Amino acid sequence: MLDAKLARKVDSRLSRIEGQIRGIRKMVEGGRYCVDVLDQIAAVRAALGAVGQVVMRNHIETCVASALASPNRHDREEKISELVKLYPRFCRGG
Repeated sequence: MLDAKLARKVDSRLSRIEGQIRGIRKMVEGGRYCVDVLDQIAAVRAALGAVGQVVMRNHIETCVASALASPNRHDREEKISELVKLYPRFCRGG
């Protein structure tokens, strides 16, 4: 779980991304040049990726670290399995 300070930081970034998406909608409605729209889409994807990295890092530093330090083998295996499933979703290109 994100602590309050990090949650505010993530929320702020998501608010900016929300604004970028509204801007893209206006660009499309206004008939803007495709390349300009695509540039903004790429910027949103990069911003979402950065938010994902922040949340992933927090998850590893808190939830995963706690489970790995735990004497409970099931907890450790569960977190490792979770990371193995998450890795391809957050590490694929484009």
